[in-house]
Amino acid sequence: MPEFKTLDDVDVRGKRVLVRVDLNVPMQDGKCADWTRIARLAPTLSELVSKHARLVVMSHFDRPGGKVVPSMSLKPLAAALSQSLGHSVAFASDCIGPAAEDVVGRLRDGHIALLENLRFHKGEEENDPEFAKALAALGDIYVDDAFSAAHRAHASIEAIARLLPSYAGRLMQAELEALTDALEKPARPVMAIVGGAKISTKLQLIGNLARKVDRLVIAGGMANTFLAAQGNAIGRSISEPDMVKTALDILADANRDGCSVMLPVDAVIAREFKAHAAHETVPVTAVPDDAMMLDIGPATVRRIEGALESAKTLVWNGPLGAFEMAPFDAGTTAVARAVAELSRAGALMSIAGGGDTIAALSNAGASEDFSYISTAGGAFLEWLEGCELPGVAALTRKR
Repeated sequence: MPEFKTLDDVDVRGKRVLVRVDLNVPMQDGKCADWTRIARLAPTLSELVSKHARLVVMSHFDRPGGKVVPSMSLKPLAAALSQSLGHSVAFASDCIGPAAEDVVGRLRDGHIALLENLRFHKGEEENDPEFAKALAALGDIYVDDAFSAAHRAHASIEAIARLLPSYAGRLMQAELEALTDALEKPARPVMAIVGGAKISTKLQLIGNLARKVDRLVIAGGMANTFLAAQGNAIGRSISEPDMVKTALDILADANRDGCSVMLPVDAVIAREFKAHAAHETVPVTAVPDDAMMLDIGPATVRRIEGALESAKTLVWNGPLGAFEMAPFDAGTTAVARAVAELSRAGALMSIAGGGDTIAALSNAGASEDFSYISTAGGAFLEWLEGCELPGVAALTRKR
């Protein structure tokens, strides 16, 4: 596990604590439309307030391209943070310079300020040292609680950690501990489920997982390319014909690495891609030319459930079918509920992440019982791919 300091290692009383968070949340009519990320930040921010820090919160929002875009201001999020934390939150109309210095200078112990969108300045995404210095001038201590942005080498994530004593917030700590438990020092056997539409977008992910897990389930649209590579007719199912050789190479490499790959053995097919389309279940060796595979079938579900019974750790990314449409959500839902039941019983450590994955597990009513759900998106995927994340490297760099 990467070695890093946490809030347990620092006395923040009376200190200006710069906390990098991710407030890039869905907004509707000027108000927060999804409180998930804010709720996950609350433990770190509340702890710092209770320890009498002078809290300076900073975040990006959307992609303003280094210029001020009023519709991308963080100002509405000050009210959301205030509501979540039960403390008033002052707002600075800039993240550096006199406006920020004035608001931060008036903070008292246990009080909170939110800085304006970091990406209103080009220096943020350029990882500019001078911009980082201007940010660092506002604080005595730096806390990174934005694992979801850890794959970005930006000034508020990477460069600033060179300038101030740096610590992981509770959300960052939880993410790193969960992912380390899943892939670096897991209880075995380890199983991974990878779904989604395309192999091409998850080549590195599949390759890294095949080297680290004992069993790899490949489902969703990407499984169709593997099935075609094995000589199966897949009808009008989504696939990547130019990736057939790559699929065969992946299977060969997994076999060489001692990883058992599980592909669907049956599928729910339809002639139309729409909710409640007429459908039937067939073996993957008997898909009609005019049909599409839109979900895994019950025999495949049973095989996955059987494999889960012997697994101790599970990593999941990607739905197993067209989960947005009934009845093609049935396979994902059944497997998700099986994972939830085993996790709830303490028999399985289950880690899941990725936007579609979270939506699918929520749709199945299973997400609350998973051991850990990562909301980190791209950072979660890059970690699974085995990439070094600048935000993590910055916290673990020897000063």
